[in-house]
Amino acid sequence: MDKQLIIGLSACLAGEKVRFDGGHRKDATLLEEMGKCFEFRTFCPEVAIGMSTPREPIRLVTSTAGIQAVGTRDNRYNVTEPLKQITVQQKAWIQTLSGYVVKKGSPSCGMERVKVYTENRDSPTGMGLFTEQLIQLFPLLPVEEEGRLKNPVLLDSFIQRIYAYQRWNELDKSGITAYKIFNFHMQYKMVLLSRCQKSYRELGRLIAAITRDNISIIAKQYINTLMATLKKPATRGGHFNVLQHLFGFLKNQLPDEEKQQLLYTAEKYRIGELPLIAPLILLNMYFTRHKHRFIENTLYLKPYPIELGIYKKL
Repeated sequence: MDKQLIIGLSACLAGEKVRFDGGHRKDATLLEEMGKCFEFRTFCPEVAIGMSTPREPIRLVTSTAGIQAVGTRDNRYNVTEPLKQITVQQKAWIQTLSGYVVKKGSPSCGMERVKVYTENRDSPTGMGLFTEQLIQLFPLLPVEEEGRLKNPVLLDSFIQRIYAYQRWNELDKSGITAYKIFNFHMQYKMVLLSRCQKSYRELGRLIAAITRDNISIIAKQYINTLMATLKKPATRGGHFNVLQHLFGFLKNQLPDEEKQQLLYTAEKYRIGELPLIAPLILLNMYFTRHKHRFIENTLYLKPYPIELGIYKKL
């Protein structure tokens, strides 16, 4: 994967003065860290539908017609349909994206726990109207809020999904075959095992059931389950389980001293005294000396560019 991937980004997070008060919510850390490996395509749905800057803020309210986006001072000012339709109108460039980062809490862009007002009370249970349509139109597209990406475990999950989504799209464009799906699954087996053993087994059974007649159905089931599984944050226990599996490929090749070093480092990771990068460095080093076809194909040891530095924080 040579080209730099493009990520959609709420324009205010890039420092663009598009908020209702004429300001922005620039996230310098996100721009710096993710900017090492991704290009950003910024967008503000409220500005795109013609709302001025500054402007009357909007909020989500319940009504007999469903959740509506209305002005905070004048609820006759209703932008519900334009916010829903703008996603459809932007479909062409959204299809080129590999992921999307949206603004937390926004009535247009928030992904979860957006305030929805009922009889002058609010309940943080809604989703921004633009983001809701975005997810409906592109259910596999990785979408996250900038606030959640401060958590390295959630960031890891998001980045994993970005690259899986892009790899699958490339596979799909080249023409899906049983061999290609099988090879794709081999790449992700250990990644899946770190997330959910149930999904790991389920996807293995799906792959085994592929025939010429059902390949399109199986492919759809496979990618839906894979993306849902990658959304689940990996635990230390899940990673430790994978480390033990990978150790099994080396136990007959390594001298006792290196075996003990690897096992010691993995245990220190399990109890939280070392980051995940510590045992991964050893595994990558040992597998460089002791080649194995399965390991050379797996993405677990190098799931995304090292420049992102995420495994140092896990």
